[in-house]
Amino acid sequence: MADPGKILPVDISEELRQSFLDYAMSVIVSRAIPDVRDGLKPVHRRILYQMHLLGMTPDKPYKKSAWVVGQVLAKFHPHGDAAVYDALVRLAQDFSTRYLLVDGHGNFGSVDGDGAAAMRYTEARLSKIALELLRDIQKETVDFGDNYDGSEKEPLVLPSRFPNILVNGSTGIAVGMATNIPPHNLGEVIDGVIHLIDHPDAGVEELMQHIKGPDFPTGALILGREGILDAYRTGRGSIILRAATQIEEASGGKTRIVVTEIPYQVNKARLVEKIAELVREKRIDGITDLRDESDRRGMRIVIELRRDVKPRVVLNNLFKHTALQTSYGVIMLCLVDGRPRVLNLGEMLRYYLRHQEDVIRRRTTYDLKKAEARAHILEGLRIALDHIDAVIELIRGSKTVEEARTGLIEQFHLSEEQAQAILDMRLQRLTGLERQKIDEEYAELVEKIKELRAILADEKKILGVIREELLDIKAKYGDERRTRITAGEGEIEDEDLIPMEEVAVTLSHDGYIKRQPMSLYKSQRRGGRGITAMGTKEEDFVEHLFITSSHHYLLFFTNKGKVYRLKAYEVPELGRAAKGTPIVNLLNVDQGEKISAVVPIRSTDGGQYLIMATREGTIKKTPLDEFENIRRGGLVAISLRENDELIAVRMTDGSRELILGTRSGMAIRFPETDVRSMGRGAAGVKAVDLQGGDVVIDMDVVDPDGDVLVVTNRGFGKRTPITEYRHQSRGGKGIRTLHVTARTGSVVSLKMVRNDEDVMVITTTGIAIRMHVDEISVQGRNTQGVKLITLKEDEEVSTVAKVVCAGEGN
Repeated sequence: MADPGKILPVDISEELRQSFLDYAMSVIVSRAIPDVRDGLKPVHRRILYQMHLLGMTPDKPYKKSAWVVGQVLAKFHPHGDAAVYDALVRLAQDFSTRYLLVDGHGNFGSVDGDGAAAMRYTEARLSKIALELLRDIQKETVDFGDNYDGSEKEPLVLPSRFPNILVNGSTGIAVGMATNIPPHNLGEVIDGVIHLIDHPDAGVEELMQHIKGPDFPTGALILGREGILDAYRTGRGSIILRAATQIEEASGGKTRIVVTEIPYQVNKARLVEKIAELVREKRIDGITDLRDESDRRGMRIVIELRRDVKPRVVLNNLFKHTALQTSYGVIMLCLVDGRPRVLNLGEMLRYYLRHQEDVIRRRTTYDLKKAEARAHILEGLRIALDHIDAVIELIRGSKTVEEARTGLIEQFHLSEEQAQAILDMRLQRLTGLERQKIDEEYAELVEKIKELRAILADEKKILGVIREELLDIKAKYGDERRTRITAGEGEIEDEDLIPMEEVAVTLSHDGYIKRQPMSLYKSQRRGGRGITAMGTKEEDFVEHLFITSSHHYLLFFTNKGKVYRLKAYEVPELGRAAKGTPIVNLLNVDQGEKISAVVPIRSTDGGQYLIMATREGTIKKTPLDEFENIRRGGLVAISLRENDELIAVRMTDGSRELILGTRSGMAIRFPETDVRSMGRGAAGVKAVDLQGGDVVIDMDVVDPDGDVLVVTNRGFGKRTPITEYRHQSRGGKGIRTLHVTARTGSVVSLKMVRNDEDVMVITTTGIAIRMHVDEISVQGRNTQGVKLITLKEDEEVSTVAKVVCAGEGN
């Protein structure tokens, strides 16, 4: 029978409550939630630290994953081996972790959901960037604590020399709470931290000028900025992720949808199965074939379509019914001083910055102690060398080492450490060269001590060290953003989050569009080779280039006479060598439609008109306010006659003059008032009387103080004063503007220009050259012009654009 004195009465409800709280806090603090300072959960921290102890650095051979797992279990992590190995595997998967912390060798799984090989088969070592998480850990920069049995010491946090909490993000489910922090671009996050160093009171919107949004390892697109803004302001938000897709032309007039990037954490094999299932159940119509052509060069899921279906309709259905479009719920929950907290963007960066200040202060203190200790020893050695004969005599006369040490301390007023260093000194240190080395080392240490003390005494210097080291990490490991942020469908964008800047938008012959900052283009001399504006695919070439503001509307007019509308910032910003995004992915253009003109506008306020010219010589004027409400599917801008196409559109105030140029070198100038205003559905009136199969190639608004710039497909061009073009009536034959020969080629562009402007000339191979207008020769109308750009044998000029300031004209 139990001893009544040893039985304690316990309230079962209170015991359950306390036990559950203890368990919950253990899961929260020790397993599921990352620390705000290094962005790691305990298991990841232990893996990285153990690999550091084992010397598994990037310059050493790979070692078996099983060895790492065994060491982590034995020393630090008293849980199952599967938990440790699964965590290690995730750190080595390029589709799970944005910046790999483990360099894996072997089968570490795939985006199709294939599991990693057993730990006895795979090998691993630390990645180069993982060393930045561990850098200076040996310099007492972080606190250590006992492991589970008190036999070892483990770091409670890593120095984390870059903001890993945001860079690699984290996902975890604890008890009663969860975290889901998305990964970000390293360069952007470091820029955000540096901005916070310079502007300690910066708000979330200000930081978002640098940190645009999450950057997932699998790329894809984020639709809209509203969810990002919510997450960064409050720590919680929902982000819509959409696969990167392209609509391609296939043989026989068919089209295909090609998926090149899928949303983060989507299983590709299940995605393909789901699409096939929808086709079998006839919930999606028009798909004739489905193939996964992905290989080591990249992802490629091909969806072949029937000839009679609209690709955008099928694609929208796929977005609606499959994981090609998903929602990513952001919960920026992490441990702050051991307690779980939901933080906004600014708070996360500030806690990280505070951690780095502590790391730098502790590292500097450690280095200072080491430097002072070494300087103390060198001071003793210098005293000994100054009195070397007396020192030798004292040592020779001593019976024991202890007697010699005591004698040195008393006779030369040395410390015990200095006296021991003198006794340990080798005879070679007595040479003149060795004495010089001691003096030089001492002088360097004095400077170093002075510098270290200055850092510790000034917080600005500590922040300066952090800034410098972060920029160094950015230079080493920074890369381009993978996830593109686009405007959400039907969403009203907060334009304050989008910088207003001058941008160049290029559109290729086959319909690939992209946006770039104008700062990428630098002025070059006439006759140069130029720089690549767009890396076009074979047989494609840049056909339209225009300069605008990122906040302007873009009206896209097609050869079929329809008009569509986008904001300039809705056009994806891509690198100079990228070929761009298919325009059909942004606009619901019909099959066979081709963009023939693009007009940037600020608003559709009254008093302005759009002038439209067609290939067969028709012209039309329509009030701009008729284009105020443009549906996603576009509007009819002009009714075209059979076999005619829309080739140019300009905006005017209703009282200007117009000039049109033809392929054979003719031009006609007449007042805009010759063309009466018409509604959108009208067909227009005759502008020029074309002869012998000639066609109109361009139209512009006359500038009475400017020149007419004419450029041919063989790279010749010239300026002619507008005064040489007499006024004519609409519908005439026009006058000669350039003497066309086999050498010059036919005319491809006619523009009004001024001396202080620049123009861009684009070739069919995607080469762009920017030149000052005043470098182009002024010649009479009936001349051939001069060479503006050097062309290869199979290369031609495709288009010319005038470079103007973002606020001009529109």
